[in-house]
Amino acid sequence: MALFSTAPQSLCVLRLSAIGDVCNAMAAVQAIQSQWPDTKITWIAGKAEAALLTPLLPSVTVIAFDKKQGFKGMKAVWQSLKGQKFDALLHMQSAIRASLLSVGIKAKYRLGFDKVRASDLQSLFTNVKVPSPQSLHVLDGFMAFTEALGIQPQTPTWSLPIADEDLTWAEGQMNGKPTLVVAPAASKAFKNWTAEGYAGVIEHALRKGFDVILVGGPGKIEVELGQAIERQLSQPVKNLIGKTTLLQLLALEKHASLVLAPDSGPAHLANAVGTPVIGLYAHHNPARTGPYNWRHYVVSAYAEAIEAEAGKTVDEVSWRTRVKDEDAMQRITIESVIARFDEVTEKEELL
Repeated sequence: MALFSTAPQSLCVLRLSAIGDVCNAMAAVQAIQSQWPDTKITWIAGKAEAALLTPLLPSVTVIAFDKKQGFKGMKAVWQSLKGQKFDALLHMQSAIRASLLSVGIKAKYRLGFDKVRASDLQSLFTNVKVPSPQSLHVLDGFMAFTEALGIQPQTPTWSLPIADEDLTWAEGQMNGKPTLVVAPAASKAFKNWTAEGYAGVIEHALRKGFDVILVGGPGKIEVELGQAIERQLSQPVKNLIGKTTLLQLLALEKHASLVLAPDSGPAHLANAVGTPVIGLYAHHNPARTGPYNWRHYVVSAYAEAIEAEAGKTVDEVSWRTRVKDEDAMQRITIESVIARFDEVTEKEELL
């Protein structure tokens, strides 16, 4: 039964990280706004995530939590909320750090995942358990929160007001050709495909008349993988790894024809701006964490890797089972990704 028959005055969303999950949660927040435009929404997010959310959700009050400050960071958030009591807290992060942070947030209803999706003792910190949907996907789990509140079911959508200066900058990186944006690195190295694999697909894209741009964060993993890819190419491509803000990356992906990425934030950013994504998966089930509107274009070795590691099929293991083999991404072949590239470019008429 829905908690509210009319729009509540205020809601608090607690989803700290990561970029991909925050992108998915944005669709749930915008679903609430579309039906309850007068409800005041406060979102508590990690520092990097807050920097992304603040300009993209201008009608939402975004409060940044700095996890590096530990308990001091929590106290700072609580101080920002002093005197406020929300009609409901949407505790969308099943992690002990988020649950401890939730203690200082006052709300009548404290929504959290049910026993199917909750972990890290989250159920001890909530008083409304949101029924899990039949779909495995993280975003559908977030949309279930909105329905528990009383929002009518709807298809997730994103409306992101990217600044003109970022769009203009991104347009200036293009040369009039169809553009493949390659975001080769995830936050965890084991999720990354090989430099040889990316180089092989990039060479194919160049032969097909595409311009190619490498993107990613400034971390050592991202930078070194980009350099390794460049060394194997027969001609130079534009390498913007470590040279963009998240908002510039979002604008760049909006202007792109196609994005290639592993299980990472850039895959979900591209999904949010409507750009086709070829996601590369082996460690997590793409039915759960794939780019929402482009799951049919995923190249996945997950089922093969699970069977090799556990001796069971995907249907026989827990929905959140992760492949532990750090070499699992090497099961993805260059040929399979090139075949998907050709399929996508033909179906989406990108050439």
